[in-house]
Amino acid sequence: MDIHEYQAKSVLAKYGVAVPTGYVATSEDEIVSAVGKISGAVWVVKAQIHAGGRGKGGGVKVCSSAEDATNAARSILGMTLVTPQTSAEGKEVRRVYVE
Repeated sequence: MDIHEYQAKSVLAKYGVAVPTGYVATSEDEIVSAVGKISGAVWVVKAQIHAGGRGKGGGVKVCSSAEDATNAARSILGMTLVTPQTSAEGKEVRRVYVE
């Protein structure tokens, strides 16, 4: 089944499962908005592609400030991510999930 992490978390939350607050972004403006909606000491920015191993390919960043999270999201969005589950050509990241 091809379902993104943000979609799966939305389904789980609908049924009462506790999931971290997160927002999907597909543009620069949405990145700034998503990061701004989250308060705390840690932000996690994740590429949303249909493949595992996103962290190994550079598609998951743990950040300690809103500025770092915004910059990480900017760098991930639009990148070609190669993971153990993609072909050598990789997949373009068209959306990021910030939580």
